[in-house]
Amino acid sequence: MLDYDFMRHAFAAATIVAVVAGAVGYFLVLRSQTFAGHALAHVGFTGATGAVLIGISPLWGLVLVTLAAGLGMGFMGERLAQRDVAIGLVLALALGLGLLFLHFFTAYATQATALLFGNVLAVDVETVWTLLALGAISLILLAVISRPLLFASLQPELAEAKGVSLRLYSVLFLAIVALTTAECAQIVGVLLVFALMVGPAAAALQLTRAVVAGVLLSALLAVVEAWLGLTLAFYTDWPTSFWITALSVAIYLLANLRWPVAIRS
Repeated sequence: MLDYDFMRHAFAAATIVAVVAGAVGYFLVLRSQTFAGHALAHVGFTGATGAVLIGISPLWGLVLVTLAAGLGMGFMGERLAQRDVAIGLVLALALGLGLLFLHFFTAYATQATALLFGNVLAVDVETVWTLLALGAISLILLAVISRPLLFASLQPELAEAKGVSLRLYSVLFLAIVALTTAECAQIVGVLLVFALMVGPAAAALQLTRAVVAGVLLSALLAVVEAWLGLTLAFYTDWPTSFWITALSVAIYLLANLRWPVAIRS
């Protein structure tokens, strides 16, 4: 399997994305912002199709528009939790705009399918290096804000009383989520971002109390799902995104056979 260049590129890209998605996804689930993360993926689809329309790389359109949307959601602060209807309308509009862009250039329908459902087997060396750079930026930023972010997530009232800016960390975190979402879309597509960002994190939260162990376990589970998904896709000729999603759901269901545990900082 690894004799093929495209499989080596796929494994490298999937590993990078899985590690970042697992770590960032842990805080996303902990903060109950999974719906916001899903909305960012849909907004990213619009950015990617718009980028194709004007002749630039879909990846950069995906990154720029998703990042802008993440910053906007972050500025909404804690009100975001009460804006599910507004977020739902935004993501529906985003998909509609993406389809409108494709209407003008129907020749890019194949690229649209790859954006929606992912095509990790088409990743080239340049994309791998781009994902590595974006992943490193995301993890470094997450490490810098992780302690106050955790404080603001678990005890927001106390954190605010201690001088921690909830809005600032909401903005910074959702910017990181936006970058991670753009990366995940390269592997599983915008419609299946939950597979790598939410599934492993939700399973990890069921299996351990400790935050550091939870983040590491979430990243590990994401990597295992990505590797197994690629391997099964190679030997069955079924879509990689299907296998990664199926494994994510299966591991989460197995994790839920245990009693839920409380989070400890």
